Amino acid sequence: MKDGKLAVAVSGAGWAASAHAACWIKSPRAEIVAVYDIDRQKARNFVDDLELDCKIRDSFDELTSDDNIDIISISGPHHVHTEQAIAAAEAGKHVYIEKPICLDMQENRALRDAVKKAGVKSMVGFEARWNLSFRNIKAVLEAGAIGKPFYYEVDYWHGIHSDYTGWEWIKTKDMGRSAMLSAGCHAVDALRWFSGQEVVEVSAFGNNTGGRFEYEANAVAILKFADGAIGKTSALFDCKMPYTFNIDIVGLEGGLRDDKIWSNKLFPGQTDWARIPTNLLDSGDVAHHPYEPQINDFIECILQDRESHCNVADAFYSHELCIAIDRSIEQEGKPVKLPLQ
Repeated sequence: MKDGKLAVAVSGAGWAASAHAACWIKSPRAEIVAVYDIDRQKARNFVDDLELDCKIRDSFDELTSDDNIDIISISGPHHVHTEQAIAAAEAGKHVYIEKPICLDMQENRALRDAVKKAGVKSMVGFEARWNLSFRNIKAVLEAGAIGKPFYYEVDYWHGIHSDYTGWEWIKTKDMGRSAMLSAGCHAVDALRWFSGQEVVEVSAFGNNTGGRFEYEANAVAILKFADGAIGKTSALFDCKMPYTFNIDIVGLEGGLRDDKIWSNKLFPGQTDWARIPTNLLDSGDVAHHPYEPQINDFIECILQDRESHCNVADAFYSHELCIAIDRSIEQEGKPVKLPLQ
């Protein structure tokens, strides 16, 4: 720690990193002490734009070898996440890692095992769990207001086009990998978090109607949960429409639709959907996403020596499900059972 604050190094001076950095800066318990990007000028612009008083490093190794650094905040293109996070953990650094944490199961297992072995704290960029509408849904489910859920549906619809930051790499198979891993993983993670259980079987299809991606830009999956509940998730990159994060959960005593609730248990005289005033996750702009409460929680996890519900160990299962969906798409809808072998 530096002057009673956790010393943070930022790796990857891009769009998402700017949202992370704004939250590190706001915290009275953390301080950005170093920034690294493969493009040094990009790192310099990042530091100047945010008016940071910190060092610019020339390699990721300089971050891991610095004994004064407590946390490494990793973004950058998807294909560097696993390698950098493993190196950070092995160097004894706590790790904040933007999603996806991996591009295949080998990386997924390697990162999970490295973080566990190192005993460091970790947090994954599934910041939607801190969105107020998500928190409302979680509280309603835990209170049993709609009874036992038997159907879950969460969709991520976000048209990604050539003006998107990182377009040149996110469209590729090597770096973007799939619609589910690139961004649909937010919907997959929400399904797991809301249900509190794991998916045991998946069947999925995809298409690439625009021909702009090296992988199936649009994916839809049917899911079977461990307790027999069923569900559906989709990720659409070819859509031309506002950013949309659909949430539908149906239980034996009612249902939830985004910010609306029907509950026979709570409101026996209800005649129409009741709306819960809240902050919906209705923008793809990272500045709109709730990174601040997430990063504050990560800081508390480190200082209080406790694990987050959104750590690498938990994110392992969200990524495993994304990979299972991709495998089913590759096999033209053939069911894939989980856990993956």
